[in-house]
Amino acid sequence: MTPFTLAACAEMLYLDLPFTDRVRRIAERGFQVEIWDWSAKDIGALARTGAAFSSMTGYLDGDLTTPDGADALLASARESVRVAAELDCPRLNLHGTGLDGRGLPVRPVAGEPTPRMWSDAADTLRRVAEVGEEAGRVFTLENLNRAVDHPGTPFARAADTLALVRAVDSPHLRMNLDLYHAQIGEGNLIALVTEALPYVGEIQVADVPGRREPGTGEIRYPAVAAALDELGYRGVVALEGWASGDPDAALDAFRSAFTPP
Repeated sequence: MTPFTLAACAEMLYLDLPFTDRVRRIAERGFQVEIWDWSAKDIGALARTGAAFSSMTGYLDGDLTTPDGADALLASARESVRVAAELDCPRLNLHGTGLDGRGLPVRPVAGEPTPRMWSDAADTLRRVAEVGEEAGRVFTLENLNRAVDHPGTPFARAADTLALVRAVDSPHLRMNLDLYHAQIGEGNLIALVTEALPYVGEIQVADVPGRREPGTGEIRYPAVAAALDELGYRGVVALEGWASGDPDAALDAFRSAFTPP
C-alpha cells in the first residue's frame, strides 16, 4: 500500500476519451483527479462522476505583479473557489503569471524579477490566501521550468515559489512542488523536498525528458518516494504527465514507483 494519496491529471491521460469519461476512468483506477482550466468544462457533469478531485486551476487570468493583473487574478480566484466548492476540490493551483494555451507566460520576464516585483507578488499572494481562508480552500503556487516548457515565466523555480510561500506564511497558500519542472530547473530533488516539505500542499511528478510516467526517464522516483515516506509526507502525489503508451500501464508504473517495498 502506498502511504501517499495518488492523483492523476485528466488533461494528459486517456486523450481519446471525452473529458468527463477521462475523469471517470481515472477515478475507476483508484486515483484522485486533477483538472486545469475549469471554465470550458461541464462542472455539473464532472461532479456527477463521483470522482474525488485533488486540485484544479485557481485562476483564469491576471498576474502577481501589476495592479490590473492582481485585481484580475483575485477576481478569478473568487470565481474559482465557488467552482471548487461544487467539486469539493480542496486545492487551487496558481503560477507566477498567467499562461496561454501553449503554456507561455502572458507577462514574460527576460531576466530575474525585480525587488519590486517580488514585493508585489507577495502582497498579491497574501490577498489570494485570504480568499482561500474565507472559502476554506488552499491555493498552491506551482514551480515551472523556463528551459523547456515555460520560457520567460517569472518566479518559476522551486526556490522562487518556496520563498514566496514562506514570505506569505499562511496555511491557505502552499507550494505545488512539481518535481518534473524542478529536475529541469534545479535538480537535487531529495534535498529540495526535504527543505520545502513544511510548505508543500501537493507534489506533482513526471519523468525527464518527455514529461511521461515514472520509469521512462532519468529520475529515480522510487528513491524520491522512499525519502518522502521517511520524511513523513502523507499528502497528494499527482502524475501530471503524458502516457508513453497505454494510459493504464502509465498509471500502473506511477503507482508502483510510489509504493515503497
